[in-house]
Amino acid sequence: MKSEPETFGIGHLARKKCEHWDGVRNYQARNNMMAMRAGDGVLFYHSNAKPSGVAGLADVVREAHPDHTALDPQSPYYDPKASPEKPIWMMVDVGYVETFPRVVPLSELKETPGLEAMAVVQKGSRLSVTPVTEEEYRIVCHLGHS
Repeated sequence: MKSEPETFGIGHLARKKCEHWDGVRNYQARNNMMAMRAGDGVLFYHSNAKPSGVAGLADVVREAHPDHTALDPQSPYYDPKASPEKPIWMMVDVGYVETFPRVVPLSELKETPGLEAMAVVQKGSRLSVTPVTEEEYRIVCHLGHS
């Protein structure tokens, strides 16, 4: 999952312990969230940062449920096409696991064997929620602790 650290970074999640991941307004990213299951590990990626990269870990504590911000006209994520009967947009709740001792920068992810197919390293990858294989997760965790 990607987020700008000034908006909501790993430090914010560490303080809150658990938070819903709202505001996703891309159908593919939404579908990726809908495939998440409670207990799934999450690589918490800081985008638009110096450096951009994986800053820590979270896990899914509540599976996909309607994103209430789509129904709130005061929210920047409001969608007039959404309704309680047809919510359109979903969110998951994530729990804090850990902050890595160092951010694993995108440049390092791109150079690491075993991560060549990882969505975040692909040219033009801009989705805020992408799938990660168990092997990719393991490799990134190792990098975050090295």
